[in-house]
Amino acid sequence: MSSRYLDDEASTSQLGYEIAEEIQKDNNDFEIHLYGELGTGKTFLTKAVLKALGYHEIVKSPTYTLCEEYETSKFLCLHADLYRLENTYEVDVLDLDRVADRRKIIIIEWPNLVASRRDPNLEIHLKHQGSGRSVKVEQKK
Repeated sequence: MSSRYLDDEASTSQLGYEIAEEIQKDNNDFEIHLYGELGTGKTFLTKAVLKALGYHEIVKSPTYTLCEEYETSKFLCLHADLYRLENTYEVDVLDLDRVADRRKIIIIEWPNLVASRRDPNLEIHLKHQGSGRSVKVEQKK
């Protein structure tokens, strides 16, 4: 596990690029669980990861749509926000485990509802700390 302090958007973007490097080292689908209170930078970090993976369009928060999909030539990224869901069966509607014609990257914000049912590659915990954020990244598999 690594821990660090993110004092600004640039340091959060740097972490996103490092995560993208880990994703690219692996040839399998890759899943990330993002934990943190509102406003800790979960969606911003996701944007940084996607940019580093070659996606240069607008990345929206999936708070209201529940799941946003982004495609590059190599990846299908499913960015889900489970904050408003109450039951695990509601997550099934998102079809996160669908078959894709390219490597699938799944990034789940507020994964508490599915944490016992899914096996992420990384767990990332973000916390407000002073004017920045503390982050802990834990490799799971």
